[in-house]
Amino acid sequence: MVLGKRLQDLRERAGLSFEQAGQALDVTHATIRRMEKAEVGLKIPYVEKLLITYGITTPEEIGGFLALAREANRPGWWHSFRDVLPDWFSAFVSLEGEATVIRAYEPHYVPGLLQTPAYARAVLRAGMPHAAAEEIDRLVELRVERQALVRRDEAPLLWVVMDETVLRRPIGGRRVMREQIDVLAEATELPNVRLQIIPFASGPHPAMYGPFHIFRFQLQEIPDIAYAESLVGGVYFDERDDVSTFLEALDRMCAQAAPAQSTKAILDGMRKEI
Repeated sequence: MVLGKRLQDLRERAGLSFEQAGQALDVTHATIRRMEKAEVGLKIPYVEKLLITYGITTPEEIGGFLALAREANRPGWWHSFRDVLPDWFSAFVSLEGEATVIRAYEPHYVPGLLQTPAYARAVLRAGMPHAAAEEIDRLVELRVERQALVRRDEAPLLWVVMDETVLRRPIGGRRVMREQIDVLAEATELPNVRLQIIPFASGPHPAMYGPFHIFRFQLQEIPDIAYAESLVGGVYFDERDDVSTFLEALDRMCAQAAPAQSTKAILDGMRKEI
């Protein structure tokens, strides 16, 4: 995404259209658009020729760009899970790993980054009733691997708003739910985790239609990105107006939710009821 944005800036600075840039590579204008949107891999010969077309000729500058392109094309750690990881979710795992702030609204389940293995297994089995046991095992393993970022050095801020429904819905039985609530209570003690719960009594809120995530990054070239998921895939939004709609809804929900300082007490109370 960073490289795509930089290539776009260079093209615009050179005063070239998508069509003109495409002619330099003997490709369509749509291919140039997709390269700049990071929707396709960046082939090294293409990048090099575009740089020359855009007026970048010094070996140092070209070498720096090509080094970034090679790094961008290198498979991430999650590539080893490609047997069970859909292409549309690979981007999510990549964004998750690079974000400095992850905000989320969850009306149904505990977010994946905070799920216990037993809870994750029950959720995955409910959503994939026909999957083989081996596939579920691999997906649980992937989810556990993703959770390492919450406790790593320079971990992102994870700010989650959950409906009370999440904690009231029995997933996997009483033991599993007790264990899951214990893990959530422990997470509230982490300096980079902020959990808020929207109680039933607070009434309706702006995002009752479904869950979503918002990612924020340190690099200026990458805009805030919102992600919403359905039964058959995920949709990513990076246009400012779209992301602002998600941000406004989430800010309103944070105001309706119980303060983060009271989350542990709420969890302790709910655990006693299970």
